[in-house]
Amino acid sequence: MIRKPAQAGRFYMKDPEALREQVGKYLLSDVKREDVLGIVAPHAGYFYSGKVAGAVYSKINLPDTIIIIGPNHTGIGAEISIMVEGEWEMPNGSVEIDSSLAKDLLSQAGDLAQEDEQAHLHEHSLEVQLPFIQYLKKDFAMVPICMWDHRLSTCKKLGKAIATVTKSKPSCLIVASSDMTHYESQKDAERKDKLAIDKILKLDPENLLKTVMENDISMCGPGPTATMIFACKELGAKKGELVLYNTSAEVSGDYSAVVGYAGIVVK
Repeated sequence: MIRKPAQAGRFYMKDPEALREQVGKYLLSDVKREDVLGIVAPHAGYFYSGKVAGAVYSKINLPDTIIIIGPNHTGIGAEISIMVEGEWEMPNGSVEIDSSLAKDLLSQAGDLAQEDEQAHLHEHSLEVQLPFIQYLKKDFAMVPICMWDHRLSTCKKLGKAIATVTKSKPSCLIVASSDMTHYESQKDAERKDKLAIDKILKLDPENLLKTVMENDISMCGPGPTATMIFACKELGAKKGELVLYNTSAEVSGDYSAVVGYAGIVVK
């Protein structure tokens, strides 16, 4: 199957050259790149979250295989949806799915996940990661995972399955796609997001999910983030590092109802 871009012209520029220019202005050239196991990157329109996304992608070396885990915003498809075949058409070229790895993961996950394309057709959280990756890496393959189920047990099992199937890979990056607090004041968003970010930096997925629930933090990708942490810890991760945090107020000027964005590396 060829998945067509659902968000070109909305979250990011549709024209290939305009998109490269748009992405390029958010990437930093004077940053030392490093090998990492995982990242948290935002998925809003580039006007709002491009600076944070650019900062985190500027800091890392990109391997040949990238697993992208995003939350299911549409409510369509399976609770854990893995697309195992085909390619994603994008303005600056198509991205192939690593079918072998995706099928291995589906098998390893057992009845936890399903082969499913429907959840991915209109979902933006994974798609908006690709232009940044394509700008920096010409040839790579991906495994797209869309999560509707954010329970701790699910995140733990899926994270372990990801770690198991990627241990044989020479290099692999796990991207957790998530925005932070939605539509609260700047003060409240910063306070709540700090609570969640602290748990991510400590590589504490259990307490991340607990903190998000107990403090009513409207972070949209707690499940993908917890799953990424579980997988990275299995693969030897020791710490997280905050690359950049800001909110939509930085560009909108509206501090009364903001969305928070965090760029984090796990290594």
